[in-house]
Amino acid sequence: MKISVVTASYNSEATIGFTIESFLAQNHHEKEMLIIDGASADGTLKIVESFRSDAIRVLSEKDAGVYDAMNKGLRLFEGDVVGFLNSDDTFHDSTALADIAAGLQDADIVYGDLNMVTDHRTKRLVRAWRGGTFRRYSFQLGWVPPHPTFYVRGDVVRKVGDYDLSYKTTADYDYMLRAMALNDFRVCYLPRVIADFQMGGISTSGLGVTIRGNLECLRSRRVHLNAPPIDAAFFLRFVRRIFQMRLLRT
Repeated sequence: MKISVVTASYNSEATIGFTIESFLAQNHHEKEMLIIDGASADGTLKIVESFRSDAIRVLSEKDAGVYDAMNKGLRLFEGDVVGFLNSDDTFHDSTALADIAAGLQDADIVYGDLNMVTDHRTKRLVRAWRGGTFRRYSFQLGWVPPHPTFYVRGDVVRKVGDYDLSYKTTADYDYMLRAMALNDFRVCYLPRVIADFQMGGISTSGLGVTIRGNLECLRSRRVHLNAPPIDAAFFLRFVRRIFQMRLLRT
C-alpha cells in the first residue's frame, strides 16, 4: 500500500526540514511526499532539494492559500492512500505510516491522535488532542478528528471531491465532515499519536480566529447536517478544546 503525504508549504525554511526528516524516517517504505509550494521567496526549496530523495516530488507555483495547495495535492498524488502533513508539522515517530497502512487494511478512512507543541526541537506539549471513536452524531456533538492524522483511500477522494475554498480557516473540518458524516465509508480510529503540530499557524493564532473558525464550522453543519442557526456543537467545540488542555495537568 503506497501512502502519499501532501505537504503544503510557503516560506517554511524554519520548519520544513523537520517535516521532511520525519517523513524520510518512516519505516513504511511504500511512500511519497508531494510538496506543494506556493512560490516561496525564502530558502524553502533549497532545503527541500538538499534531501535529494526520489520519494519527494515538488510543485512550486503561486496559489490561493493552503487549501488550494491541498486541492492540487489531491489531483497529483500517486499512492493508494493520501493524507496531509503541513510544512510546520512532523510525524510523531518512525512507525506512524506503518500503523496508518495497517489501519487501512480494513478501512477507508483512518485518523489518530495529535500532539500540539511549541516547537520541534523541545516538543514541549501545549495541547493533547485525542481523536476518540467516531459515531453517527459525533459532529453534532462538537467532535472532529485532527486533520494532520486523517488519511483516506483514493475512493474517498474521488467521491468527496475538493476542499471548499469558501471556508478560509476550516475547509479541513468541512472536508472531514463530508467524508465521514455524509457517507458510509469504513472508519478506523488509531489510539496513538500520529503527528506533532507546531502551534502558531493561522488556526491557532488567537481567540478571534477561533471564533471565526467556529462560525465557519457551524456553516458547514448547517449546509450538510441541517443544523439550526446555533447548535450544541458551537459551544461543545470550545469545551472539548479546554478539556484537551486540562488533560496535560492530570
